[in-house]
Amino acid sequence: MFWLVASTIVAAFMAITMIFMRLKASKKPASVKKIILPPLFMSTGAFMFVFPEFQISWVQFIEAISVGIICSIFLIKTSKFEVRNKDIYLIPSKSFIFILFGLLLFRIIFKLAIGSTISFGETSGMFFILAFGMIITWRVSMLYQYIQLEKKVNIVT
Repeated sequence: MFWLVASTIVAAFMAITMIFMRLKASKKPASVKKIILPPLFMSTGAFMFVFPEFQISWVQFIEAISVGIICSIFLIKTSKFEVRNKDIYLIPSKSFIFILFGLLLFRIIFKLAIGSTISFGETSGMFFILAFGMIITWRVSMLYQYIQLEKKVNIVT
């Protein structure tokens, strides 16, 4: 029970941090580097799978990555870019906060539901894969949108 509460507190802290980072980032122009780097930094977390307690089966991997991709749709739908003074900015969505906290609530409920049937380590591994699948899908979509808009901006200038 301790690990469930502790991991939920950490997840809530991360969600709040993401909200503030996203709001701060919207004040500066977007770039390919700013879109690509977060998933690269997050990928280092995959080292957790070196330890047996975090290893999951292929079925669990496919389940987690699928849920992550589905959850990313909400982030993709609310991530829009706009051009200001020949720079491209990510527009902060008012629903982003609700989506992040909705995903956090979903994660807590899901963790409570499956936490009694699989170990804490496996649950942690699955949620890492879920989050990584979500951020990769979202960032690839953002990168595509950004490049398309950048082409339009370069054609106009």
